[in-house]
Amino acid sequence: MFRLEHPFWLIALILVPLLLAAYLVALRLKKRKMALVGDIELVQALTKSYSPRRYLLKFIAGMLALVFLVLAIANPQTKGAALDQNRQGLDVMLIMDVSKSMLAQDIQPNRLERSRQLMSLLIDKLSNNRLGMIWFAGRAYLQMPLTSDLSAAKLFLQTAGPDAVPTQGTVIGEALRLAGTAFNSQEQKYKAVVLISDGEDHDPEAMEIVKKLVESGVMINTVGVGSTQGTTIPDPATGGAKKDAAGNTVISKLNEAQLRNLAQEGNGTYVYLQDAASAANSISTQLESIEKKHLEDGSRVQYNSYFYWFLLIAFGILIFEVFLTERKPSLA
Repeated sequence: MFRLEHPFWLIALILVPLLLAAYLVALRLKKRKMALVGDIELVQALTKSYSPRRYLLKFIAGMLALVFLVLAIANPQTKGAALDQNRQGLDVMLIMDVSKSMLAQDIQPNRLERSRQLMSLLIDKLSNNRLGMIWFAGRAYLQMPLTSDLSAAKLFLQTAGPDAVPTQGTVIGEALRLAGTAFNSQEQKYKAVVLISDGEDHDPEAMEIVKKLVESGVMINTVGVGSTQGTTIPDPATGGAKKDAAGNTVISKLNEAQLRNLAQEGNGTYVYLQDAASAANSISTQLESIEKKHLEDGSRVQYNSYFYWFLLIAFGILIFEVFLTERKPSLA
């Protein structure tokens, strides 16, 4: 299997036709200057040492060096040995609530930041599995499909926040439904969900969706963030506490009962997020109880790179071009 590691660099090849056009313009200018002299014998005498073929050869050499240099940067590769050929794992969808209520500071520094800490630890602990990510508030959005690329998962985690989901609310049911579509529908096991939320708004559809997911072999685990006593929600627009339409201060509380019920119905576990490390251990231990499958992922394949051959060829052509003059070789 052949591929280019950085195919976007091929756009640099657009320089080839541009330089070809510049070469043709340069030829026309040379001919025009010769015509201005007027005396053919004089022109021939002045340019007798000049070789049009060598001038063309220098240009072709420069173009070839450019092409090979671009190919070297794009890095041609062939498929090599697969890494972790005996890797056993699960497909795990990590779902995180990013609604504005997650900015509440009843746990420090706030619910959202503590959830990010937990998510980061889970990514590290679940490295043998394929992970996907969903952010939700008033709508749910698939941020990352199932993959073994942990570096990509950490990058996506940095984007988690209320700005990532413009519609506010807490639609747990929609997030769970979206997670279900990300799994392989042909498999009846090897699948799990980890839902991190304050569960603030009651979502009547969530329980029905959990039942359908369980029927398709998905384990549902939930993590509660916040306090049952509740607290105010910071409003960045005013700098004070968020208020409702009637001007009353909004108090956000952890809906622990709903999250417990979802985990119980989903054959999973409920964890209250107080210490991120402890919560990550509890979740990973629970997932260890699920039957694993052999995982094969393109990001776990080792590729053989050949950029150095193209770089060597480009360097050799450039040396040839430097020492090639436009003058005809002397016969003396």
